[in-house]
Amino acid sequence: MSGIPHDHYEPKSGFEKWLDERLPIVGLAYGTLMIPTPKNLNWWWIWGIVLAFCLVMQIVTGIILVMHYTPHVDLAFASVEHIMRNVNGGHMIRYIHMNGASLFFLAVYIHIFRGLFYGSYKAPREITWIVGMIIYLLMMATGFMGYVLPWGQMSFWGATVITGLFGAIPFIGEPLQTFLLGGPAVDNATLNRFFSLHYLLPFVIAALVAVHIWAFHTTGNNNPTGVEVRRGSKEEAKKDTLPFWPYFVIKDLFALGLILIGFFAIVGFMPNYLGHPDNYIEANALATPAHIVPEWYFLPFYAILRAFTADVWVVQLVSFLTGGIIDAKFFGVLAMFGAIIVMALAPWLDTSSVRSGQYRPAFKWWYRLLLIDFVVLMWVGARDTNFPHDWISLIGSTYWFAYFLVILPLLGLFEKPTTPPATIEEDFNAHYPGAAE
Repeated sequence: MSGIPHDHYEPKSGFEKWLDERLPIVGLAYGTLMIPTPKNLNWWWIWGIVLAFCLVMQIVTGIILVMHYTPHVDLAFASVEHIMRNVNGGHMIRYIHMNGASLFFLAVYIHIFRGLFYGSYKAPREITWIVGMIIYLLMMATGFMGYVLPWGQMSFWGATVITGLFGAIPFIGEPLQTFLLGGPAVDNATLNRFFSLHYLLPFVIAALVAVHIWAFHTTGNNNPTGVEVRRGSKEEAKKDTLPFWPYFVIKDLFALGLILIGFFAIVGFMPNYLGHPDNYIEANALATPAHIVPEWYFLPFYAILRAFTADVWVVQLVSFLTGGIIDAKFFGVLAMFGAIIVMALAPWLDTSSVRSGQYRPAFKWWYRLLLIDFVVLMWVGARDTNFPHDWISLIGSTYWFAYFLVILPLLGLFEKPTTPPATIEEDFNAHYPGAAE
């Protein structure tokens, strides 16, 4: 951790010195496990290990599934059924992989919203935040492509709708869509492309996760107070921190165990609860489902995509000013990706001098509204586009952008925050008065 005094690995035996000079892997492991960590981290900081576990679980189960899957439009659906019925333990592996994606996204949403509340995106952690948002985008791409692979009705039509969005981009939309599909429509070339990328991207995500961990190991962990670890001397730093091992490792493993109990209960007793029944019908290009609904973790942004129709005045205004280049469909695409971009820009949109939302009374209320807004968008994303769902989507989308583009910048100018503790040690002793004795 750059700038924070701490103990470094010192090889003792001759073999350790020989290995450390040639491949300092033991020193790297020691530095990771013994990294000084703010001692006041609460239970909202356990989701990092859940995310790491999910990534490994998805890669391992995915590799096993690939051994039996056939990426061809005539055979894909049957190969999934073969996995479910004929491969030893195949149904369990598939259900773990399928529901593992849901656990992965649940954990990443909690991880992101924890960061938004405690100001984990603020200096000097902007790069950590940006890398995290890139990982999230790649997760979305990987999840979408994986959803297409079973080649059920919702897989096929979901791919048709989402890839059709790229066709809305002016000038380059049609050739870009053709490139993504490998032809004029969703077909065998599309399935092969998605299969290849779905297999490749998790390893790219794993590499970015290493960068993400490296980044916050360099800047140090944020904590609930938003106060930085003292860097004057090793003794001062130790008053604010504890080694990651064993204190936080045991805490994280305990939390992971509890979460996995719930996860495997779902896998064992209700594995299809979060899925769509239409995806157990083989893809048919001639039969469109009544409602095309993506997986639950895409629903908030799907609601934003659908909110901006040709009847919305801001869409009409932008279309008029651009001479019709930006129509309602393209505006929806811009809004959907823009909703993620404004999150990524939070380090520069938040003007408050106080990092943690714990000491920002007005911010707490707007933040709670953002949480409610996200859940409402998730709910309405699974509904039809008739009244009142269209209005709810539009109001929810408007608040999402208003929070990041208007409320965050203005709060920093007008809000009167309370005073955070002077040190992490002071905060820790206030919560655990007997711990220092």
